[in-house]
Amino acid sequence: MNFSASIESLNQPKRLAVKLTAKGENYVQQSHPWVFSDSIVKINADAKTGDLAIIFGKRKNGMIGIGLYDAKSPIRIKMIYSDSKPMQVDTDFFLRKIESAYKKRLPLLKTNTTSYRLLFGENDGFPSLIADVYNTVLVVKLYSEIWLPYLKTILESLMKISSCDTAVIRLSRGLQNSDEHRLKDGDVVYGTLENEIVKFVEHNVNFSANVIKGHKTGYFLDHRENRRQVGLLSRHKTVLDVFSYAGGFSVHALANEAKEVTSLDISAQALKIAVQNGKLNHYSGKHITLAGDAFKILEQLVSEKKRFDVVVIDPPSFAKQQSEVQLAKKKYAQLARLGQQLTAREGLLVLASCSSRVRATAFYDINEHTLKATNRSFSVVQKTQHDIDHPIGFIEGAYLKCGYYRFMD
Repeated sequence: MNFSASIESLNQPKRLAVKLTAKGENYVQQSHPWVFSDSIVKINADAKTGDLAIIFGKRKNGMIGIGLYDAKSPIRIKMIYSDSKPMQVDTDFFLRKIESAYKKRLPLLKTNTTSYRLLFGENDGFPSLIADVYNTVLVVKLYSEIWLPYLKTILESLMKISSCDTAVIRLSRGLQNSDEHRLKDGDVVYGTLENEIVKFVEHNVNFSANVIKGHKTGYFLDHRENRRQVGLLSRHKTVLDVFSYAGGFSVHALANEAKEVTSLDISAQALKIAVQNGKLNHYSGKHITLAGDAFKILEQLVSEKKRFDVVVIDPPSFAKQQSEVQLAKKKYAQLARLGQQLTAREGLLVLASCSSRVRATAFYDINEHTLKATNRSFSVVQKTQHDIDHPIGFIEGAYLKCGYYRFMD
């Protein structure tokens, strides 16, 4: 494959010999993907980002795993192999891992869906690397320089397995400011891209994603199954989609014959995309957009005594660091309170969280405690997590949770 020269690594990785504390060693043996800097007892003095970290256990001094060294992260070693059996980290090694990830997605690919997450970071053995497919375009997002020496090999395997025609690289903010590579955010490193807006299908519903400038890789794929379900539950209903971004829930509702859909987001640009995505499908309902601060607009809608048959509240992460967890919990409670005030009799309230630091149990407890305090009669219809292309490989990987609450009065 004729890839852009920009993906060629400037550095050649070397092998490091690593010894850990008893606690760190235990984590590795339990297949946890992170080794923090304070767990490292002994390592080569000249260790550089991207080097292969061979971790040796105290018992018999044998290998217990292999990771990639990251000099710029408190997670100093990111594990790619957790076993004592000898293993060669080469093209075949990465190809086997990608093939294994692809097989997990096959049930989804048997539906009329042309977008999916092929690699979900640590959960698929590729820490700090995401690979999403939009129709025939592969979008790889890098969150760490550890992958630079292996990028060409991995991209070749990804293109082979996914049968994509084009490959785009997206970079985290940290990598955009790095001097360790020649990549630029949005680089098309293989094939051609006539339009940065790529159309795809999600369970028979048409969408588009800006793979060059859009958030993350261009779209949020993790809520796919929830969007499908909300769509089916929205027929002939009025729907409020809060923090709608590009209209995921809204468009599914419209495509499934919702009577009226209101998309609310702080970004007027995102709402334009939501409207455009809606028009990619045939629908007869009314699509209303509201741009502004969600909390303020929800309060305003409550004061206007507005009610909706289906209310979906799917905010961005409120707790990007541990110090923000308590405030995040207060915000979730506030959204649950406002959401129920806007949910009609026999209506459905869908509350979601993507804050990994707020565990699922805590999130659901907040919702139910808040809803019970309103004295409205409700039932918990279901609680869901990520779709099938976002497998959970370790506890911190389980960030998405979504509760469906049906009101009787």
